[in-house]
Amino acid sequence: MEYNVEDISPVKKQIKVEVPAEEVHAALAATTALYRKDADIKGFRKGKVPSSVIEGKFKKQIYNEATTELINLHINQIISELKVNPLSGLDVDAGQMTKGEDFNYSISFEVAPKFELPDYEGILIEEEDVEVNPEEVQAVIDRVRNNLAELELVEDERPPQDGEAVVIDFEAFKDGKPVEGVKVDNFQMTLGEGSALASFEDLVKKLVPGQTDQAEITLPEDFLNQELAGQDVLMKITLHSIKKKILPDVDDELAQKAGGFESIEKMKEIIEQSYINSRKQLNKSSAQKNTLDQLKGKVEFDLPESLVEGRIEQKISELRNKMEKKGKSFESLGKSREELQEMFRSEAEDLVKSQLFLLAVADREELTVQQPEIDAYIQNLAKSSGQQFEQLKSFYEQNNLMFALKDSILADKAMERIYEKAEVRIIPPVGAKGEAEEQQK
Repeated sequence: MEYNVEDISPVKKQIKVEVPAEEVHAALAATTALYRKDADIKGFRKGKVPSSVIEGKFKKQIYNEATTELINLHINQIISELKVNPLSGLDVDAGQMTKGEDFNYSISFEVAPKFELPDYEGILIEEEDVEVNPEEVQAVIDRVRNNLAELELVEDERPPQDGEAVVIDFEAFKDGKPVEGVKVDNFQMTLGEGSALASFEDLVKKLVPGQTDQAEITLPEDFLNQELAGQDVLMKITLHSIKKKILPDVDDELAQKAGGFESIEKMKEIIEQSYINSRKQLNKSSAQKNTLDQLKGKVEFDLPESLVEGRIEQKISELRNKMEKKGKSFESLGKSREELQEMFRSEAEDLVKSQLFLLAVADREELTVQQPEIDAYIQNLAKSSGQQFEQLKSFYEQNNLMFALKDSILADKAMERIYEKAEVRIIPPVGAKGEAEEQQK
């Protein structure tokens, strides 16, 4: 086997492979021998069937398998000799081998671009200090109180108010006929939280328990049922009951119920520490991103199109999932696939450039990723998403995502290495600087 390498672009290679007839014959003979070993054909003892009979009966399978096996063998040999790492799947342009004839085919794939890394050792990184915001800490306590609130039935004959929970029946009608899928009985919701259309809540707020009323309501343009999106429907609502929330006092009992804290002061302390830790990580990530943007702005290189397209498709998929979780129709965006691809292209190119820059740093720093690290990453991902570890790992393996995951972990390690070698300067929070400047005026 002989091959010739051609650089189609700085990030794409094409390899033309020439296989002599002798090697073709050997590959076909080896595959035929495997079939001969296990073939059970009437009139012949197992393993003693003539090769000509085997080839006549299983010719299509033998030639397909022999061709695939030989190409895979060549690919592994060529990739090893060239010492290259394909960034995406290999594109193989090949027919099928013919007995007694030379066999020619080509493979093409994308590789990481070569570029000169800027000096990042000792680079100045400015990272904002963490300042506890009492309002945000209080917001956490308020959420805890709200989650532990008890609902008390309102006996007064009056309409409900924002912040109160209501139990209702509702059904939509279009042209005098019930709208399929828009009918719910004994539905409980809290008013004023933005979980329903304002016009829907306004109708509820006009009712007293036991009363029914109806009104025309315009469904949103991103309504899940596209046939009704933006349409007017007649909404009929019956209010059964009103419940007001009784918030617990901010005391030791609340702390105990919230998470087994020994006191309310201890609970506040834990909340503040959690706030500091999360804000510190957020500030560090922000500083790292700013540094990465600064560094990669010093270099220019071609981007592998397959990586960019992959990132674009990922962004479109994330957008679809986000909308569906909100009960909104993806089609309601009113954008074609081409428009969505163009919308995400700039962001995708920036992400790919960041990844390739960090992978180059990882290579210089001789960083590696071991299987236990990959397993730990998947374990954390499974835990946060409520999935089973083995199932999630199998998904990554079956969809050829393990290399991408490994590169992602490697890129994170590279960013940490840049951070470790940098001069990190802690600066006052932006808000705090603004306040100080105001006081000086």
